[in-house]
Amino acid sequence: MKQPSLARPQPSHLRRHWPLAPGTVFLNHGSFGACPKPILELQARLRQEMEAAPVQFLWRHYEERLEPARAEVARFVGARPRELVFVTNATTGVNAVLRSLKLRRGDELLTTSHDYNACHNVLLETARQVGVRVVTVRVPFPLRGADEIVEAVLQAVTPRTRLAMLDHVTSTTALVFPVAQLVRELSARGVDVLVDGAHAPGMLPLQLARLGAAYYTGNLHKWVCAPKGAAFLWVREDKQQEIQPAVISHGHNTPRPGFSTFQDRFDWAGTTDPTAWFCAAEAIRWLERLYPGGWPAIRAANHQLAVAARRLLCERLQVAPPCPERMLGAMATLPLPEPFQGRSRSGKIDAEQLRLYDEFGIELPFFRFGSPERRYFRLSAHLHNSLAEYEYLAKALQTLLC
Repeated sequence: MKQPSLARPQPSHLRRHWPLAPGTVFLNHGSFGACPKPILELQARLRQEMEAAPVQFLWRHYEERLEPARAEVARFVGARPRELVFVTNATTGVNAVLRSLKLRRGDELLTTSHDYNACHNVLLETARQVGVRVVTVRVPFPLRGADEIVEAVLQAVTPRTRLAMLDHVTSTTALVFPVAQLVRELSARGVDVLVDGAHAPGMLPLQLARLGAAYYTGNLHKWVCAPKGAAFLWVREDKQQEIQPAVISHGHNTPRPGFSTFQDRFDWAGTTDPTAWFCAAEAIRWLERLYPGGWPAIRAANHQLAVAARRLLCERLQVAPPCPERMLGAMATLPLPEPFQGRSRSGKIDAEQLRLYDEFGIELPFFRFGSPERRYFRLSAHLHNSLAEYEYLAKALQTLLC
């Protein structure tokens, strides 16, 4: 990494708890999260225990660690433990649901133009194998409000619509979708909803039992800051029987007293490292203790920082905000200034994105979206960030324009 030509910004005083590389300005918590030092240390101790006595750890005492973690995650997302299983990421949860559905030729699966590419691919492959149709609803961006999302989705529903896959927080455009309203409206039309909540846990308050969706999957390695590989799948109890994990293993014919058959099927998919799951509960509790006011205050602080950062960048770069502030969580997507537009792709990572990191130490994702295609960048906000870092980003982008 080259030495930045601008003075590095002062980070948040809480950044010391994260092992982020010195000299970097990490504004991309939304992609893979960042795990704090105490949680990584806990995971290291658990791994040492596992390797010291693998059979005891993975067989004899497995449920003793899994169940408290499941109970804490269930409490955190407003669910009953028997409705929740751990998976490695939200894409795994989407796969489990879509590839388990009993679809018939001519059925329709609904999604939006803001969905996550990996999950869109699951829809396409499911459709290819079964002979169903994927209907992609074009949701505008920029947009004036959530009503535009609701209207676009509901207009696309037909008598053949079996399931709608909706993002709770979109990855590319960073919009908080009105999922509660959409679930109500779609359920009234006989359409089940799978919510891809990859970004939502820790960013938004969740009450899954009240939401009414058929399925919900979310990552814990993003705003909850658990280790990579910690995620969950929640399935409403009346839908559990049909949902199968990607890997069929012992749980299909080995019931355990006190566990649902849904849990039996998912809890053991062969030998793996379950320590990320075991750390999820402590990640929730650790962050709750770290910040005065606990999780409600954390969510509010991250939202307020994202809003303030977006205002600052819109002013400095002279770009228009593409959605109302009320549709933001702890991320925001903004258009790059006009001189950046119209430039062709230069590889896996755009040249300007590479320069931001190599010359200024800024980790920030760029995206291309819409028709006609426009170029955007997305900022994230968590406790390790400071407003000064976004001021530094504005100066760096302005330098790239020179």
